[in-house]
Amino acid sequence: MMARPTTLDGTRLDDAAGRSLRVRRRLRRAGPDALVVLAALGLGAIVVGLLERVAGFDNGSSAFLLAVVAVAVLRGTGPAIVTALGAFLVYDFFYIEPTFTLTVHDPAEWLNLLLLLVVGVVVGRLAGRERDRAVAALEGQREAVAMFNVSFTLANERDPATALAPIARMLREDLRATRVWVVVGEAVAADTATPGSPLPGNRAVHSTLRRRPGDEPAEWVRVHAPGRAQTTAEQRVEAAFRVAITAHGEVLGAIWAIRPRALGDPDEGEKRVFAAAADQIGGSLERDRLLRDATTAEISRRSDALKSALLDSVSHDLRTPLASIRAAAGTLMDPDIDWPPEQRREIAASIDREADWLNRLVTNLLDMSRVEAGELRPTLVVLAVSDVVEEATRRAVAALGDRPLDVRVGPDLPPVLVDEVFIGQVLNNTLDNAAKYAGPDAPIRISAHETDEHRVRITVEDGGSGVPPDALPRLFEKFYRVPRKGEGSRRGTGIGLAVVRGLVDAMGGQVTARRSELGGLAVDVDLQVAAPEAAPEFDGQPIGRGA
Repeated sequence: MMARPTTLDGTRLDDAAGRSLRVRRRLRRAGPDALVVLAALGLGAIVVGLLERVAGFDNGSSAFLLAVVAVAVLRGTGPAIVTALGAFLVYDFFYIEPTFTLTVHDPAEWLNLLLLLVVGVVVGRLAGRERDRAVAALEGQREAVAMFNVSFTLANERDPATALAPIARMLREDLRATRVWVVVGEAVAADTATPGSPLPGNRAVHSTLRRRPGDEPAEWVRVHAPGRAQTTAEQRVEAAFRVAITAHGEVLGAIWAIRPRALGDPDEGEKRVFAAAADQIGGSLERDRLLRDATTAEISRRSDALKSALLDSVSHDLRTPLASIRAAAGTLMDPDIDWPPEQRREIAASIDREADWLNRLVTNLLDMSRVEAGELRPTLVVLAVSDVVEEATRRAVAALGDRPLDVRVGPDLPPVLVDEVFIGQVLNNTLDNAAKYAGPDAPIRISAHETDEHRVRITVEDGGSGVPPDALPRLFEKFYRVPRKGEGSRRGTGIGLAVVRGLVDAMGGQVTARRSELGGLAVDVDLQVAAPEAAPEFDGQPIGRGA
């Protein structure tokens, strides 16, 4: 015994019941057509009677042509042809001698009847065809507008899930439905009913749109859901329709619609809108899934690249100072060598320099991790710009060595709103970067002035070889190092300036890089000017006042 076909969700298709239902619905739809045809014939017969028996016309049968045209405009070609045939019989029965029979004795009367029939059929067909064209044009316009609205809504929403609610509302209007909801996976993604309304999921019978291969039209098929409750009184006056949302043969969900049974199945135009909406939603969901997969793959790739860069940088930059410290400490510990005090101090100073290098490296790594985690919480205080610059130059003595530093701080600069620790780290990293890459004989300058945007700009610049123009936008990226020849062992980790950007952003400032007037690199740090109030607010944190 052959198994009855089922849908993908296990519900059973009943084609015989579906055909029977479609026949009954066609008969129900034929009722209004029959009423219009009978009314037109009745009115036509009255007009003909008035023309022939009251007004005295010899032949008033042409009045039936008006009835044919009226039916063609109202109901279409088929009812108009039926009206023409009915007019032939009515005129013969009531107005051709002998009356009240279908017998015709006069050949001329036969000619009149045949002309009435032929002209009526032709007029009915022509008028009905024009009416059908007008209806088709209106339906085509309605379909085009509906499909455009669906496409436009999906195209203008970054997340397809947010577009499903307005699409459901549009479909409710276009399908003349009382309720439309969209299911994605197992969850309801959009519903035109009031929030909290239960889904009519206990329906024993609904109609699903079955697609056919090629250009064959899709058709509605009745589906019996096994184990569901029997049809309720409410469901007897409402019908449920379902269109699957698919992409590349995979079922992603479905669009459901509830509409009055009196409307019958959705017509061809409504069916096309229904199916097109499901196809476009499926395509959008599939594109969104592919985009998420591509984004996840890109994040994974970048994460692996960052891990590799971190391991490469840290392993190299930790190994170099550790090797120097071990060598210097081993030299001091050698019992066979009695070092003079001067050389001991020199070796101890070397150990201190290498330890300081390690300390700065670890500090930058910790600061970078805080920047990445978004855990920087500045404690902003009001500081004089001269104090900020003076403290930065004092701490930069170790990095600069005997190199002269040109300090230029404009007079009467307003105080700035900064985190004392953050701004010290920012200027320390910037000066260290200049000393490391500018060359031993290149001049270094730190200056400060007020900008047109009512901010204070502190600039650290050097007279070194600078960086290529295409490298300037990438200087503040993690682990980015400008390719240089002859870097030596201290090539840098590429996180110093990245930390600078993170700290400056946390203080509400801005940092940029450009070519210096001295010929090398200039780093501009724009800081907030302190408000005149005694205790300003920033980022929801109380801000104290520094000396």
